[in-house]
Amino acid sequence: MIERLGTLGAANPLAFWLALAACAYFFVMAVRLTVIDVRHHLLPDRIVFPSYAIAGLLLLGAAASQFLPAGQDVAGTPDAGLFGVPGLRVLAGGVSLWLFYFVLHAVYPPGMGFGDVKLAGVLGMYLGFLGWGHVFAGTFAAFILGGLWSLGLLVARRGTLQSAIPFGPFMLAGTAAAMLLIPAT
Repeated sequence: MIERLGTLGAANPLAFWLALAACAYFFVMAVRLTVIDVRHHLLPDRIVFPSYAIAGLLLLGAAASQFLPAGQDVAGTPDAGLFGVPGLRVLAGGVSLWLFYFVLHAVYPPGMGFGDVKLAGVLGMYLGFLGWGHVFAGTFAAFILGGLWSLGLLVARRGTLQSAIPFGPFMLAGTAAAMLLIPAT
């Protein structure tokens, strides 16, 4: 995301400020949801649902405010067809990640809460803004981080295989890691 912000700052100040506002909102949302989920195993709708509108408007605005030559994406590289367009990637990332988590919830409801499903769509929009590699990496990182935490609980004998852990913080951490550590495509 930092690389993308640098590119946007040089190319289009409006897109830069919209993307920066989206990042600031992500940080505030992530901190609030992490604290609540750790304490109460709950991702409140009063935070998650408005996040769709706020993140969507900011990210879609950043994508739409750029005048791109035909065949170019935000970073100036050739786009990858229909879903290479940043605005469509934002929407498609949100929908695809929501559907992925919904299937996980449908297959084994005790293993994945519906709050995680609702949060996945918001995180997919952020990751989709950066590229499909970010969607996959952020999702993968969430499961790796959650698995390592669970393994640590088992080794320390502070949990069992039936212990419930709040997964929202790992989803948020995986998204943040992908946003910060992987170069934008």
